[in-house]
Amino acid sequence: MAISRKQEERALSAEEWTLVQNSYHPTVQDLSDAELRDLLKTLRERRDRAQSEANRKRREMRGKAAPKGARPAAKDDGTRVKLGVLARSMRRLNGEHERRRQLAARIELVDNARHALALKKEKTAERPADFNSRRAHAGMRAVESSKSKSLIRPMERGRQRKAAAVAQAKRDAR
Repeated sequence: MAISRKQEERALSAEEWTLVQNSYHPTVQDLSDAELRDLLKTLRERRDRAQSEANRKRREMRGKAAPKGARPAAKDDGTRVKLGVLARSMRRLNGEHERRRQLAARIELVDNARHALALKKEKTAERPADFNSRRAHAGMRAVESSKSKSLIRPMERGRQRKAAAVAQAKRDAR
């Protein structure tokens, strides 16, 4: 169920509301990696605290735990909404963190590939040609494969294998 921002603001404290606001789209992309990490850590702590509070209230309502105050909790609607808001915020932040991690990994992969290519070019440029090495000057001749091509489609082979397995299972069940 979707929760409006007004309902989110009502369920959270002022400090938690500012944390949750930072997890929305335009703001979260302006955060640095260190700020994102700190926000994730803080929000995770708040979410865990809200989760334990919701669990405690639920246990009080069922009569499994002693009440924290003078009388046991009657409802846990507010804590459940608060937990949901913080969990959705965590999901958004985790998604942004993962997106940044994948972007950094892609950039690193490209850098490594360029570095490897530069090393390869450098190595081939400095190495002289081997004397009397065997090379295919005029090009190599293609050798035809001696294996005959299968005329059965792989899907058909899989279908038959599965049918045989089902038949065997039926025989074994008797």
